[in-house]
Amino acid sequence: MSETFETIRYTADVVATTPDGRVLLIERGWAPFEGAWALPGGHVDAGETSRAAAARELAEETGVRVDVADLLQLGVWDQPGRDPRGRYVTVAYLAVVPNDTAATAGDDARTARWWPWNALPQQLAFDHAAILATALKGAPADSTA
Repeated sequence: MSETFETIRYTADVVATTPDGRVLLIERGWAPFEGAWALPGGHVDAGETSRAAAARELAEETGVRVDVADLLQLGVWDQPGRDPRGRYVTVAYLAVVPNDTAATAGDDARTARWWPWNALPQQLAFDHAAILATALKGAPADSTA
């Protein structure tokens, strides 16, 4: 019996939210899903934990800085086909930041924008709607009003 191996890419995503019920999304500036809204995130670098990658990617793509220790793991998304480029496994984290936190697009993001939880874009990149649904279960109580 022969074994087959699949290349798996390791990524981290961040649901950054505010106590007043907003979530930070970026507009992707590249394929796949160019022009679609997505969570900040990206590849885990060699020698880096997914938690450290999440904090780094959030800062690179939005200018929002959080302490690695303040990131709460939401879960792992590893469904085959979740990314058209191949097999990607992501660890998603939650970061609660102050209401007045400014975000500025950087790195690969065209735009970084705070969205009300109850008025998110219709179409999100990848399986980010599922990640947000998981995060919403722990979102601030006034965020769904």
